[in-house]
Amino acid sequence: MSNPRSQRGKDALEFHAKGRPGKIQVVPTKPLTTQRDLSLAYSPGVAEPCMEIFKDPAEVYKYTARGNLVAVISDGTAVLGLGDIGPLASKPVMEGKGVLFKKFADIDVFDLEVKATSPDQFIECVAALEPTFGGINLEDIKAPECFYIEEKLKQRMNIPVFHDDQHGTAIISGAALLNAVEIQKKSIGELKVVVSGAGASAIACAKFYVSLGVKLENILMCDSKGVLSTKRKFEAGDPKLEFVRDVAAVTMADAMVGADLMLGLSRAGLVTPEMLQTMAPRPIIFALANPDPEIDYPTAKETRPDAIVATGRSDYNNQVNNVLGFPFIFRGALDVRATQINEAMKVAAAHALAELARKDVPQVVNAAYGEEFHFGPEYIIPKPFDPRVLHWVAPAVAKAAMETGVAQIQLELDAYRERLQGLLGGSTAVMRKFVRMAAGAPKKVVFPEGDDPRILKACSIITEERIARPILLGDPQRIEKLIRDQDIDLLEGSYEIVDPREDPAASAYAEILHRRRERKGVTAELSRLLMRERNHFGMMMVAERRVDGIVTGLNFSYSDTIRPALQIIGIRPGARRICGMYLMLHKGGMLFFGDTTVNLDYDATTLADVAEMVAEAARTFGVTPRVAMLSFSNFGSVRDARSTMVADATALLRRRRPDLEVEGEMQANVAVDYALMQSIFPSTQLTGPANVLIFPNLEAGNVAYKLMRELGGVPAVGPVLLGMARPVTVLERDCSVDNIVHMTALTVVAAQKEEADAGGGGPQLV
Repeated sequence: MSNPRSQRGKDALEFHAKGRPGKIQVVPTKPLTTQRDLSLAYSPGVAEPCMEIFKDPAEVYKYTARGNLVAVISDGTAVLGLGDIGPLASKPVMEGKGVLFKKFADIDVFDLEVKATSPDQFIECVAALEPTFGGINLEDIKAPECFYIEEKLKQRMNIPVFHDDQHGTAIISGAALLNAVEIQKKSIGELKVVVSGAGASAIACAKFYVSLGVKLENILMCDSKGVLSTKRKFEAGDPKLEFVRDVAAVTMADAMVGADLMLGLSRAGLVTPEMLQTMAPRPIIFALANPDPEIDYPTAKETRPDAIVATGRSDYNNQVNNVLGFPFIFRGALDVRATQINEAMKVAAAHALAELARKDVPQVVNAAYGEEFHFGPEYIIPKPFDPRVLHWVAPAVAKAAMETGVAQIQLELDAYRERLQGLLGGSTAVMRKFVRMAAGAPKKVVFPEGDDPRILKACSIITEERIARPILLGDPQRIEKLIRDQDIDLLEGSYEIVDPREDPAASAYAEILHRRRERKGVTAELSRLLMRERNHFGMMMVAERRVDGIVTGLNFSYSDTIRPALQIIGIRPGARRICGMYLMLHKGGMLFFGDTTVNLDYDATTLADVAEMVAEAARTFGVTPRVAMLSFSNFGSVRDARSTMVADATALLRRRRPDLEVEGEMQANVAVDYALMQSIFPSTQLTGPANVLIFPNLEAGNVAYKLMRELGGVPAVGPVLLGMARPVTVLERDCSVDNIVHMTALTVVAAQKEEADAGGGGPQLV
């Protein structure tokens, strides 16, 4: 823990004290703005749910927050790095645990610090709280009392009880162990294991490793007095007794000879380089003491370059961090209303984490940590900020609970996984719908920038999700080398590589381009040269229906990418122009911004065209559009050529599309605040806050979406190009891998709609 006199210590104190003290607060989930709200929330209305629960206790999950509420409870007798500091001083730690539950799994927490004179008094206090909570997370309770307390509470309570100091470390390090033995080519059943430490975490880890396949007789445990052997005496009931062995080894150094795995849960400096040198070939070293490990990471790697090393520190590779476990284990347990967290659920969590670490790592994770991660000796467990952990681990835990009979409700796991993917962010929830739609009928999509690593990583996800069949343009040898060198998981046969310089269709494409553009100054020779350029070649593949859509633009300016699209593919029949749209996934719902990327010169007709196109696109996303034509003026409050243009566009669109809800000109805050809108303009035609925001020029639209994305933290999906004859997606240069995947899914869905419309009209894409 921090020294308050250090700068980091001062920063920590300021962090906790600044503004509202502490790290958590209670926020109401229902409106409390009128007398009616108060009468429903409390007396007399609250009597109704009370009586429903009285008649059927299961209704508590329908009418209260119990199903998503966990207690983090401690007596402060074994706070990490600080020891027995008592319940009051432990409160910042318990608040911190609550923040992690909320951040990573959207679980609400009350932290409870209990002043108890004995384990039995502590048990009585916690057991009496069962009606309040959906689960109990015990924290920082010293051994051996923690074993007794957890066991008694599990016997008495019909909700999950989980001592994270024991089981959290066991599960996360267990996941690391599963992958380490695979990489080191060892058999888990033959491992010789040495454990430094004999406290709660060490004993729990050793027991859990047995559940994973380690043989109990192959584990040697050491406490401060040396090896737990028959040469020593132990009291009856001592948790260490299970690990007492009849061996000659006396010291930790003796035990380490020939060991395959060293698990450290003791204190800094107990393991020396000389001890590591006596271990078996390709050893596994888990030095997990906090804040400083039994042997530091650099020394361990220097001493044994053939080793896989993990610590509890975030500044080295392979951090064993409990935050990878407890939020997601409780999420799965709560969602099936499990009566306990049993061994099968813990094993399922470990296997899920181990499997996830073998997958390609999302760009958002690499960006968060500033480096590239790949499964191997330096990456055997996922990173805490990997957003996939939630929908990877929680379903595995829920499935194990259902299979072992401790779940009180049954879930359809695919639907549950989809729900989890949207739990912590609207972007994922919305885009998963389109990913599913794309996977229902995948199409061929060409990627002119086939040798860009971001494209290749995105294509790995695209093929795994069966979103599309990627056609990569470029030098086949260079692309294949990139795939190998960066260890990108692209299966042979799941993609194609086309080199425009060698493709048999290049000459025919050049002739077609020449015929189409010869009156625009494009000669036969220039056509041949353009067909060697991948962007033009890709557009021609789309125009000639060799592929169903194109995704490009990472390495070109937006205008340089759109120009060949317009020249070769052209505008959709009936469309007046093209425009760019962004989906902003605000917590209040989807907002559609236009035009954000294409049209530079505006007049009233252009503005009306853009508004009509974006409104129709909103319908495609299952939204009833309410269009706001934005300006610095409200309903004629300022007479100016610019505000008049917006007002004229509003009138034009109303005449053209009387079926649309359109209002303007209006300021942005009025557009999204319906009460304010009604107070200023009671006769407004909108029936609610605007969700389609049309900006008076490209600068305003582009600035607005980027400010919302960067400063407001609102996920942005786009740009979506509207009005093209065939599906064309133009990416921004700073586009992430995840956004490439999402935009490819939208491209496929657009191709599906085009195909359905050509066959007599397809269903609405919702």
